[in-house]
Amino acid sequence: MAERSFVEEVKKLRQGAGETFRGEGILAVTKALLESGVAYVAGYQGAPISHLMDVLADAQDILGEYGIRFENSASEATAAATLAASVNYPLRGAVTFKATVGTNVASDALANLASGGVTGGALIIVGEDYGEGSSIMQERSHAFAMKSQMWLLDPRPNLPSIVNAVKQGFELSEASNTPVMLQLRIRACHVHGEFITSENRASEFTVADAVNNPKRDVDRIVLPPASFLHEQEKVRHRWPAAIKFIQDRGLNEFFSEKKDEIGIVVQGGSYNTLIRILERLGLSDVYGKSRIPLYCMNVAYPVVDAEVRRFCEGKRAVLMIEEGQPNFIEKNIAAILRQSGSNTALHGKDMLPMAGEYSAAEMLKGVRTFLEKNGRLQPKPPPPATPKVIPLQPLSASVSPRPPGFCTGCPERPIFTAMKLVERELGPHHVSADIGCHLFSILPPFNIGNTTMGYGLGGAGAAALSAPGNHKRSISVMGDGGFWHNGLTSGIANGVFNKSDNLTIIVDNSYTSATGGQDILSSQAQNKSRSTGHAIEAAVRGVGVKWVKTQSSTYDVAGMRDVLRDALTTTEQGPKVLIAQSECMLNKQRREKPQVRKAVAQGRRVVRERFGVDSDTCTGDHSCIRLSGCPSLSIKSNPDPLRKDPVVTVLDSCVGCGLCGEVSHAAVLCPSFYKAQITTHPSRWERLRQRVRNALIGHLQQRDAKARQRYVF
Repeated sequence: MAERSFVEEVKKLRQGAGETFRGEGILAVTKALLESGVAYVAGYQGAPISHLMDVLADAQDILGEYGIRFENSASEATAAATLAASVNYPLRGAVTFKATVGTNVASDALANLASGGVTGGALIIVGEDYGEGSSIMQERSHAFAMKSQMWLLDPRPNLPSIVNAVKQGFELSEASNTPVMLQLRIRACHVHGEFITSENRASEFTVADAVNNPKRDVDRIVLPPASFLHEQEKVRHRWPAAIKFIQDRGLNEFFSEKKDEIGIVVQGGSYNTLIRILERLGLSDVYGKSRIPLYCMNVAYPVVDAEVRRFCEGKRAVLMIEEGQPNFIEKNIAAILRQSGSNTALHGKDMLPMAGEYSAAEMLKGVRTFLEKNGRLQPKPPPPATPKVIPLQPLSASVSPRPPGFCTGCPERPIFTAMKLVERELGPHHVSADIGCHLFSILPPFNIGNTTMGYGLGGAGAAALSAPGNHKRSISVMGDGGFWHNGLTSGIANGVFNKSDNLTIIVDNSYTSATGGQDILSSQAQNKSRSTGHAIEAAVRGVGVKWVKTQSSTYDVAGMRDVLRDALTTTEQGPKVLIAQSECMLNKQRREKPQVRKAVAQGRRVVRERFGVDSDTCTGDHSCIRLSGCPSLSIKSNPDPLRKDPVVTVLDSCVGCGLCGEVSHAAVLCPSFYKAQITTHPSRWERLRQRVRNALIGHLQQRDAKARQRYVF
């Protein structure tokens, strides 16, 4: 169950020629694929292109009408290898995945694909996740394009440019027999706009045609001597063909080219920010009519030498705006100008930050510096002297940090609560973490996790830490998504083969939750287009693990604690796997809340459980918060005037998972927690019972108050 449904939006994908399509960037990409006659699409979800996979999943009926095969791939490597269908056949195929982490996983397949080349158009849609909104290591996809000599498109972030990039990407791929990468930044994925549609069309040569008429070409296989010829083919044939196509189709754009003797070169993805900066400086309007010449590189790789020389001809200075480090394009342009004997001064990282996202504020500083140096802006006058200047304090001095954490009611939180309780008994263990929601355990209040090496690599990250003899066992953690992505072979099977004695905890919450709640092999949901319900335990036993236990409810903290202790202390040798199961609370709430709202609206009886804390019983120790960290646990003033420590309170965001009460029991904490049932539209009997209760409690309270008055002096 994905975090968002596009069932209504995908209806727009049926629009015909000449209609106006209005919507989000992700939907525009899907429409462009349909208009391009794509034969197959595959991918693996991950920000910022998770919704592209969700759109494709919701649009399968439409895809089926045009004979398009859609694969929700097991990994990015699986998706990239799918493009093998375009090697020998004139089939257009597209795959998608997240940024450099996805390209890392897919690099083997991509390198082989780029070496042998393609016959049909092959498009790799990469969700570029660079900058402060990112969740991964700060790298760019540009290096992969250069390494394997695949062409990299970086279109201006508006819908017509994005749609054009998809269509031209297929044609560029076919013209140069080279796979093409289409880079979509976060804002490009979610930008809204409109464009004029064309007719959807089916592939003239179908997947069925390819299967029924198989072709093979040994020269396309990466084996000597063909592999040596591939390198020469890239340079002698594919590169010139790509350059010619880029120039003939005008993929890169020139704006106000001859208006001034200075200019700015910008990647397409940064174009909107630059226009905003120039508009603020009075050198452009909001529609892009710039008074400064601009060269917009919608193709980030390869750099077209002739276009660079053309733009720089007669200019005193040019500023290159290239986000991130290394500055590949700036160095390339510097070499072109040097070799051509140009006197144009090239600026870039000397005026802009060496690394990091080029936000509007950062770009404004660099562009202003460039324009001031070249006389297009007057330097800002120094601020007037003031009698007293109060220095600005860093934000961290007055605002507490807010690191990411588990959601309210997350079933993964009790796993780490149990680990902390076991740690009290057995001491700390080395914990190899993994990519996913469970990685939040490295932060307070749990502070669990020593390393993380990649998606599904939690087990592999602890592979070297299996010492002979008596020793503490290391612990590795991976999610069910990571398990099916990579962990079964690289972690579990590797541990069996090498006779590891470590413990692997597989967090089974039924979805790839961190990427948006998509179904996977072990999901319990009935998926009409995918096969689900395959038990992780069966797969683990299938590769030879003997010690396997499944904890069916992670909220049973005492049970989790006991099975963890058993796994870490048993004398049985060999790899141990603990499967900790409970449904992702976000997906559970997405499913149940609409049902509850509907029932309430219809006047039906609805019971909601939530927990609370008795302020008179709470001692203000706050151990429950330290061992849980639930966002619904907070503090409030102590009602007892003789006690100063604030007491714990449960906010209304509580979803009634029961963890706080379980922690109190398992950790032998205070008995101040209580469970309450909130009933909407109660029955007559329930209302009568509640009135009797209220009357009895009121009577007892009055009697208690009178008794206290007797002892007042």
